[in-house]
Amino acid sequence: MIGALPAWFIPAGLVAFASSMLGGAFAFQYIGGLAPCVLCLYQRYPHAAAIVLGLLGLALVRRAPGATRWLCVLGGLALLTSAGIGFFHVGVEHLWWEGTAECGATSMPDSLEALKAQLMNQPIVRCTDIAWEMFGISMAGYNFLLSAAAGCLAILLSLPRRV
Repeated sequence: MIGALPAWFIPAGLVAFASSMLGGAFAFQYIGGLAPCVLCLYQRYPHAAAIVLGLLGLALVRRAPGATRWLCVLGGLALLTSAGIGFFHVGVEHLWWEGTAECGATSMPDSLEALKAQLMNQPIVRCTDIAWEMFGISMAGYNFLLSAAAGCLAILLSLPRRV
């Protein structure tokens, strides 16, 4: 048991939360037709890591509860990483700062052939374009808020208590 919670609860929560976030992102992309920018894609990798860490925690919950705790802390840190990328993305969307080089602000090619190849090979989805928002908050903003809350909760509930 972790506090009053069953030992499987936090790793299962990590898997469920991160899976739902990734599932939502894929639904917006493949069902809703919203092409992700590079920062949208970067936000997905830590969720995948949280799923793997949560599954490992579930596999070890009875054999190594201490390892499960620390895997959940790492999963929480993965969610905080996604939240940090989401926060950065919100700043790019609102033009508070510039995005990465891959955010659609392409460099000028040195020849007409290079320009043609660049245009033909890559669809440009700018990180500054907000594809969807609700209540004035973009998907990146929701990822920031939800992942930050879930990451902090996973870490706080997983850290050993001193009595």
